[in-house]
Amino acid sequence: MTLTPCTYLERAATLARRASSFPSPQGEGWGEGKRTLRIQPAHRRDGNASEEQPALLLSAQLNNNMRTKSAIISLLTDPGIIAIVRAQQAAQVVPLFEALIAGGVRAIEITMTTPNALAAIREAREKIGERASIGVGTVLDADTCRAAFAAGAEFVVTPICRTELVAIAHGAGCPIMLGAYTATEAQLAHEAGTDFIKLFPADGLGAGYIKALRAPLPHLRIVPTGGVDLQNVAEFLKAGCVALGVGSSLVSAKILQEADWPELTRRASAFVTAARQARSG
Repeated sequence: MTLTPCTYLERAATLARRASSFPSPQGEGWGEGKRTLRIQPAHRRDGNASEEQPALLLSAQLNNNMRTKSAIISLLTDPGIIAIVRAQQAAQVVPLFEALIAGGVRAIEITMTTPNALAAIREAREKIGERASIGVGTVLDADTCRAAFAAGAEFVVTPICRTELVAIAHGAGCPIMLGAYTATEAQLAHEAGTDFIKLFPADGLGAGYIKALRAPLPHLRIVPTGGVDLQNVAEFLKAGCVALGVGSSLVSAKILQEADWPELTRRASAFVTAARQARSG
């Protein structure tokens, strides 16, 4: 639906009125506690304005409730280890996140395949949101994207090139990672305005492919996912990747089954150390 200027302002006013009932959390990185509704048109890199106006995006995503987009991107890229969590039970999420944070991980993605994923995101944001950026993965459609932001997700990851999600994420003031496998898909995602390219699955491609891809397309901000382990962290980062999506080699099924949180902290620390060493070397 295309909004006229009048209906656009009417929706903005409605969202602002709803915002007045929201709590105003304070704390480092969380703004000044002011109820400010940020409304701005989303633009593609090809110069065309998005058809979806951010006024229809969720009033839950106010500046006082979230970090700035640049602050979230900083947590995603430094140290550059994005833990991908496919929890077996929603009750595992908080202790699992605590273990990852203790190991130095500052960006954690809860996939939508986690049971009660949206409730898990909400609980994680409430309990540990000041210490790490909580995002959502395996987002395949616009409704799920909006629901995730309503639950408190700070970034969105999709394994496919679903370009209409860009306007939703940017309207909420959050970064997004579109999936791609080929050079054409990656460039189309970039032109649609994505902040990162999720190269997936990366295990069959390797660091050499990324280096070759970035030779003619150096502007791509690539995050390989699938097949990233301690042995190839340095290879991927030295090939030009801005961050790494790490799944089962970090959060293994065995760790989840046994609730072995000390082992998870040890692994997280090893990945963070490997990433820092690769970038400093």
